[in-house]
Amino acid sequence: MTDNNGGRAAGPRCIALVGPYQSGKTTLLEAILHRTGAISRKGSVKDGSSVGDASAVARAHNMSVELNVAATEFLGDTYTFIDCPGSVEFAGDARAALVGCDAAVVVMEPDDKKTAALQVILKQLDEIGLPRIIFINKIDKAEGQVRDMLEYLQPASSHPLVLRQVPIWKDGIAIGSIDLALERAYIYREGAESEVTEVPKDFKDREEEARYEMMEKLADYDDDLLETLLSDMEPPTDKIFEDLRNELREGYITPVLLGSAENENGILRLLKTLRHDVAGIERTIERLGVDPSLKGAGYIMKTFYSSQGKLSLTRVLAGALKDGDTLYDDKGESARIGGMFTVFGQETKKISAAKAGDTVALGRLEPFATGQGVSVEKDKVPQILVPDPAPPVYGMAITVPDKKDEVKLSAALAKLLEEDPSLSLKHEADTREMVLWGAGEMHLRVALEKLREKFGVGAQGKPRAIAFKETIRKPASARGRHKKQTGGHGQFGDVVLEIRPLPRGSGFEFTDTITGGVVPKTYIPAVEAGVKEYNEKGPLGFPVVDIAVNLADGSYHTVDSSEMAFKMAAKLGMSEAMKEASPVLLEPIALVKIHVPNEATSRVTQIVSGHRGQILGFDAREGWNGWDTVEAHMPEAEIGNLIIELRSATAGVGTFTFSHAHMAELTGKTAEEVMARHGRE
Repeated sequence: MTDNNGGRAAGPRCIALVGPYQSGKTTLLEAILHRTGAISRKGSVKDGSSVGDASAVARAHNMSVELNVAATEFLGDTYTFIDCPGSVEFAGDARAALVGCDAAVVVMEPDDKKTAALQVILKQLDEIGLPRIIFINKIDKAEGQVRDMLEYLQPASSHPLVLRQVPIWKDGIAIGSIDLALERAYIYREGAESEVTEVPKDFKDREEEARYEMMEKLADYDDDLLETLLSDMEPPTDKIFEDLRNELREGYITPVLLGSAENENGILRLLKTLRHDVAGIERTIERLGVDPSLKGAGYIMKTFYSSQGKLSLTRVLAGALKDGDTLYDDKGESARIGGMFTVFGQETKKISAAKAGDTVALGRLEPFATGQGVSVEKDKVPQILVPDPAPPVYGMAITVPDKKDEVKLSAALAKLLEEDPSLSLKHEADTREMVLWGAGEMHLRVALEKLREKFGVGAQGKPRAIAFKETIRKPASARGRHKKQTGGHGQFGDVVLEIRPLPRGSGFEFTDTITGGVVPKTYIPAVEAGVKEYNEKGPLGFPVVDIAVNLADGSYHTVDSSEMAFKMAAKLGMSEAMKEASPVLLEPIALVKIHVPNEATSRVTQIVSGHRGQILGFDAREGWNGWDTVEAHMPEAEIGNLIIELRSATAGVGTFTFSHAHMAELTGKTAEEVMARHGRE
């Protein structure tokens, strides 16, 4: 809904708090909750007393490791704030939730070293078309001019940054700000509302300069305002507010506000900007392509497990939902709402119904997953486009000490992956391992802690095994004879095998050139089976690949020959032939595409070379200002900790994708180490 003049949106809104690691998002949430009266006393992240980051795992690491949700009211409107993790390792938890929000507040420190991290976040918002406001936090600790901050922040943004406030400085410290639209000054008071005053004379020139710059940027999207400025006329204040509101909603601009969450400075101005400028659910469902006439539809932003079982954090998109309603997804699955709750940190409060715009937790929607649309109308389920999770960059083999816990582990992992879709599980056939993949070492460490603390499974992680193989360098042939005499029928099988190397990637080939029936056709499949069984583990201890085997000759016994005897003979023949064929170790080589800010490119090429990688080239990263993509071939065995080194070299923002390229020979000391380690395992 909007008010009568079509301006300020009314009704419930959902706002995401995003920003680089340690920018102060959870502290900002605490300040908002205190300022709006949702909490009587402001907690502290450092002391472990905040509404956000209240889970045991978050407190243990003193950082956000998952979404924090809290609803509050401001001037009669309901706002649900979703505090998103800042660490790149846990950012995937927000990917689906952001889609259902009305806008994002991007919390940023006045630190040019965080610009690349800001760019990563803004790109994610661009991908889903989410309007955003930048809140420059910790302004009381800023060094230098705000105009300089905008200069280094602007390249990170695809939208023009429009400064809404300028700081009032005293002895190098920001003691307040000037609202450029209202032309009023606000002197900060710690933990209280700012004091409203006239613009200080010493700052009048700077205020007028910054105000004109703001209007110039707004005029780029409003011809009437442009004409007013060209005529040297002062536009009405209402006109400026209208443009600020409309151009934010349309995604033309990104307003920039200032403040200090820790001291509760600038919080009221931020809340009023959200109240007056951010659109409501109508604009969000327009962006998502949802029919507003649906009787009751929602979008699942996040799945989490609590003492109440499975809860689905859901944004009601249209109509209304009530406890007990039957919901459907686009696959025809159905579930009955088994409890409806508002969420405030770790607390939930039962309610009976929710209307369009509300953000609520719905209980017992077992068939449904994060990122799905749901509806009370079976044939009218909204289909919401959700960006795919970022490709995983770190893997760990998962085991349990006691085999009887494997079923329990599988059930716990299924719940864990429901809570965090940025995790993925892969069963590796070559190494017979169950590998959990994620966004980094800390991401997987926290996943193991959740398995233990939340789901009661003492899972252990270890470095994943690499699927080494072996092949041969030259042809060879050998006879394999299996002869055994027992009390009754004996065992007899006799084969002559010819082996030769195949081009890399060819796999396995079996033929026979038997003439005269020296090996009956009924036994030839058993010979092939024996060869394949031997190839599971060659003389170096690894699966044999890229080899052709021909059954050239042999003999049989009319009574003692059998399929089993010829299978054993084939294994013996392979064992002898392989000794003469110069077996060699093969390692998997990956094609790696590394994305980094261009100031780190030379450092990254050194990292790649230090991991036995071969640089194939680098180019500007498409669509990313100031970034490069480095392509290389790297042994898969060297990729394990690559992400840790990349993030260390790029202030946490470097990432990569990889795919299997080919197998390559591995010799010398490295090969000896691999075989020795494999033998110990």
